[in-house]
Amino acid sequence: MAVPVPAASGSTVPEPKYWHLRTVLVRTIDGEFSTGQVLPNERELAARFGVARATLRQALDQLELEGRLVRRRGIGTLIAAPRVGVPVGRSDEGWPSTSRSQSWRSVDCVSAPAPAQLARSLGIPAGETVHTVRRLRLVQGQIMAAESLHVPDSAVPRLPAVPQLIGGAENDRARSVLRQLERLGVDGESRSVELGVAEAGEAALLERPPGTPVLVVTTQYAAAGRLVALAVSTYRADTCKLTFGETGLVEVTPVEAARTA
Repeated sequence: MAVPVPAASGSTVPEPKYWHLRTVLVRTIDGEFSTGQVLPNERELAARFGVARATLRQALDQLELEGRLVRRRGIGTLIAAPRVGVPVGRSDEGWPSTSRSQSWRSVDCVSAPAPAQLARSLGIPAGETVHTVRRLRLVQGQIMAAESLHVPDSAVPRLPAVPQLIGGAENDRARSVLRQLERLGVDGESRSVELGVAEAGEAALLERPPGTPVLVVTTQYAAAGRLVALAVSTYRADTCKLTFGETGLVEVTPVEAARTA
């Protein structure tokens, strides 16, 4: 049976039981527990709130996805620490250098012809070689983000030839690409942020299950009037919040405009 759409008079669709319980649990957590405390077991919680354990599990799963709870094998369900503020912007990150405390760690680098969509985003001919550096951002020793940094070969023409897929060569190539970008002296950037979920590849790098909520930050870097790099950074929405300084411009696109673009 179809659920009726709420009328303009203010009537609403009834909340699912698990969502109502999730709201009650949030108030309980905020009022009675502190970071690191272990929640009572499922049987006790179900009895306290008068709900089925299946409904309780749905609510707990939702709170874990939101980053309010964390489950530890052999311990139980704990109250998660508040989200960590992660500064976004070249001056905060030390981009593309990896020398600062809140830094990126290179995973690998692959050089390949650009697919049509990536070529359009970079403003280069389809098939031009693009160097893609995959990196992880660590904050206080914890993985917060995975990034694919795409750099057209024409932007780094002095990149030395480094054999790929031979022990350690991928990281050598990644360092070479980053050094070349640093020498270019990036003088402009634009950034957009959207909510998404981690696909299999990003989820594996973030050490989270596929479908985990993420914030996707897409950044274009320019030097000497041309686009020299495109970074797609996937941040864990359950453990971090992005902070923007004076140079961290955010592009806000209306939903309808995004759909018709």
